[in-house]
Amino acid sequence: MKIAFIIFQYLIPQHLLSRLVGKLAETKIPWLKDLLISRFIKQYQVDMSEAADPEPRNYANFNAFFTRALNDGARPICEADNTIACPADGAISQIGSITGGRIFQAKGQDYSLLSLLGGDREAAALFDNGSFATVYLSPRDYHRVHMPIAGTLRTMSYIPGVLFSVNAATAENVQGLFARNERAVCLFDTEAGPMAVILVGAMIVAGIETVWDGQVAPPPKGIRTTDYRQGARNIHLQKGEEMGRFKLGSTAIVLFAKGRTEWQESFVANTPTQLGEVLGRINSSAE
Repeated sequence: MKIAFIIFQYLIPQHLLSRLVGKLAETKIPWLKDLLISRFIKQYQVDMSEAADPEPRNYANFNAFFTRALNDGARPICEADNTIACPADGAISQIGSITGGRIFQAKGQDYSLLSLLGGDREAAALFDNGSFATVYLSPRDYHRVHMPIAGTLRTMSYIPGVLFSVNAATAENVQGLFARNERAVCLFDTEAGPMAVILVGAMIVAGIETVWDGQVAPPPKGIRTTDYRQGARNIHLQKGEEMGRFKLGSTAIVLFAKGRTEWQESFVANTPTQLGEVLGRINSSAE
């Protein structure tokens, strides 16, 4: 079944399918959007008691429901000094060190840091031999991504690509998955040095959004980089603040420079995660 699913993904028109699903997810026809939302809640056992608005019929469309806000205090953010907050609900896909410019993806699979960052050698040099954490957001999860630590936005790059699923089966069988899918690379300056938060698109993900620029995918084809150090815009986000969201499920990857972080030992592949809990600690002794 796994192999059939992988072959299916190669054969279908990924972008067309995703955009069609995106159109459906934006419909405001009452009976249709209510049907989509109610079926989804039942299928994935979504806990609506955590939502700021727990009534499914109140959402204007499926996307509004899917990117729903949570109740205040539903996800407390770790406050202790030097702690790194988990950026999203979901599960650890992989976590560890970047070795020789390669990031571990799954059994027998890794991918290039340089490719992940769209061929930007200057950015890749910042994270060479650094650390990474990959968090997979399943369909039932809260789909907003928040800041692991406070940071000032340096650049954001939209990198076009394919739209494979990002579940475990695909990660184990599609080479260079996260460096091939459509993604937004957000580079921040922080107290721990440079930090990247990468929002990776996936099959039937209708869009990637950031709080500073709205929807960034799908824009025109080709890599597009915006430097936020230029001009009057100064975008600084505190630890735990929302920085982006997915319209349908996907993956967030966090990168830090060499020697700057120590991940919690309890986090290994497939460990469930919750926004705000301690993912790791900043190594204050690093030079």
